[in-house]
This record gives sequence, C-alpha cells and structure tokens, in this order.
Amino acid sequence: MAAAAPAGSGTPREEEGPGGEAGAAQPQAPTSGPGARLSRLPLARVKALVKADPDVTLAGQEAIFVLARAAELFVETIARDAYCCAQQGKRKTLQRRDLDNAIEAVDEFAFLEGTLD
Repeated sequence: MAAAAPAGSGTPREEEGPGGEAGAAQPQAPTSGPGARLSRLPLARVKALVKADPDVTLAGQEAIFVLARAAELFVETIARDAYCCAQQGKRKTLQRRDLDNAIEAVDEFAFLEGTLD
C-alpha cells in the first residue's frame, strides 16, 4: 500500500489496487434503479447551477453527475485541509480563518485567494 500524503500538502492520496497499480475505483454514473444514489449533492440543484451559466445551452446527465462528484471531492479536500488548520490551533470547530489558512497553504487553492473577503 502506498503511503498517503499528509493532509494539507495538496498532494492527492493514492491507494494501490489489487494489481499493485495506484488509483481508486471510479464510481459509475447513477442508474435509474431505486437507491442508486452515488452523489451526495442533489443533481437537480447542480443542473440548475449549470443552466444558470448563459454560455451553457445543454448539459447531459453524465456531465451533471461528474460535476456534482467533482464538487463533492473539492469540498471534502478543502474541508480536510481547513480542519487540519483548526487542529493546529487545538480546535475542532472550523472557522473562516481555517479556510483562509488552507487556501494560502495549498497551491491548488490559489484561485480562491481573495474570494472570502
């Protein structure tokens, strides 16, 4: 098993698969069957956000699912890094300054600098 990158490093965590190859199993697009909920974000809300962009005329269901999954992963990543900042301050509750610190510490979040002002 490959060593996981430390939280807050901005490096993706990789796990070895059964064949010794790095990578995690990819979720499939949602099916129409009951209980087939692979996204934690409501897809109708994601679709509404996509349609709010005047440059987007059509968006397929698979594209909406991929965008929802990407948003979930982004929120998980920034929340994990912000929580590490909170732990350094000996706190369990996330505060705005923890998000600010995570944005400053991780290069991948550079595009967010100044958005919380």
